[in-house]
Amino acid sequence: MQLLWFRQDLRLNDHVALWHATQQGQTAALVILSPEQWALHDDADIKIDFYLRQLNVLKADLEQLNIALIVLKVPLWKNIPEAIAQVCAELKVQTVHANIELGVNELKRDFDLQYLLEKKNILVELYHDRTLFPLATIRNKSDLPYKVFGAFKKNCYERLSTSLPTCYPKPEKQNLSYQIENFSQTVPSFEALMGRDSFCSSAELWSVTEQHAVKLLDDFIKNKMRTYQTLRDFPKLDGTSQLSTYLNIGILSIRQCIQALFREQQGHFHIDHEGQQIWLDELLWREFYQHILFDFPQVSKHLPFKENTLKLAWIEDSTALNAWQMGQTGIPIVDAGIRQMLSTGWMHNRVRMIVAIFLSKNLLIDWRLGEQWFMQHLIDGDLAANNGGWQWCASTGTDSVPYFRIFNPVSQSQKFDPQGDYIRTWVPELAHLDAKSIHDPYARNPDLKLNYPKPMVDLKQSRLRALEAFKGL
Repeated sequence: MQLLWFRQDLRLNDHVALWHATQQGQTAALVILSPEQWALHDDADIKIDFYLRQLNVLKADLEQLNIALIVLKVPLWKNIPEAIAQVCAELKVQTVHANIELGVNELKRDFDLQYLLEKKNILVELYHDRTLFPLATIRNKSDLPYKVFGAFKKNCYERLSTSLPTCYPKPEKQNLSYQIENFSQTVPSFEALMGRDSFCSSAELWSVTEQHAVKLLDDFIKNKMRTYQTLRDFPKLDGTSQLSTYLNIGILSIRQCIQALFREQQGHFHIDHEGQQIWLDELLWREFYQHILFDFPQVSKHLPFKENTLKLAWIEDSTALNAWQMGQTGIPIVDAGIRQMLSTGWMHNRVRMIVAIFLSKNLLIDWRLGEQWFMQHLIDGDLAANNGGWQWCASTGTDSVPYFRIFNPVSQSQKFDPQGDYIRTWVPELAHLDAKSIHDPYARNPDLKLNYPKPMVDLKQSRLRALEAFKGL
């Protein structure tokens, strides 16, 4: 018997470990729910709810292939090896198959599993699935990992031009069905698993199923990609793919994205227009941060990539932090972004940068507090991408924005939300203001009576304060 362990890869199509497992013989599937570990990793409720909903779909899809799904609840990862060993003993498993996960805790968990099972003569096979290129294979001429995205991207382009990563087929139906008697096959609801109410509107906002994810991908390629370069920075417009949610828990694979990207070129690496190139670059940013997470494990230990930034004198201000967390800073574009996230579990990428730079530079509050808040509320919260993005904004990470380049949130708002429509959607207290006033409502009239806070910091003075803090490193 082969055992396939599903993790952040809840799909049947282009699933490396699943395909290899089914090629080796009769396969059973396993998923492990670890609510206490998820809490330690700050996983958002909406993300967990989304995961469980897709898991129910996956269970039904597996049944069509005569593959049973065992559902275990193991609160903490340290207890997973023994739990899997019990399953293996019961089912007489020869090999456990799973796709590699990249964080230090994930890698330790899998090492402990391999150590235990190999003593029992059970193999553990781990596969590269989450990235386009296997870990530790993108290297510079000194055989060292890249620290700068531009050089990393160039290497990726060269490899893609040779051949595009291909997708694995969906497994065929197994000839024999079988019964799993001593283990649960019931996927619990969010409420039953977590002991609290779920994110009430997540099902309406975020549909599951592989079919839906592929439809979103195809729609983006067909209808949005050519305008991606010009529309992607405007938060009110539907100009982005919004596929990060589906990539994050593996309803969609990165290889499926690359194949769709070059479908019109018959699978050849040929870039026809700027929108295509810019979206490819975004996929490679994702790739870059996944490799950084593996090659520089300190970034998943709450440490900055740039060691000298450990000396930064961050300001401890719980009142300011709370105002930022609740979207009450008095900076409309910042508050709009935070409220969009709190309401939907997602925030537009341009706004994520504005919001993160405001916290780490204008408020000079430790970026790790912002990173944590995003993880606790984003449906697409991914350790590598979220950490990479926050360290980029805070100028503590690899290839990050120079410390002296600090976004002015009002200028950004005027440029990318010129009519104030995005602000009106998420900050209704300002909806009646005209397109000029809405970006900085108290600028012309400090005594204006609004049910909205005044800016919590002076943008110019706080910028100078940040510059002084970074110059002192």
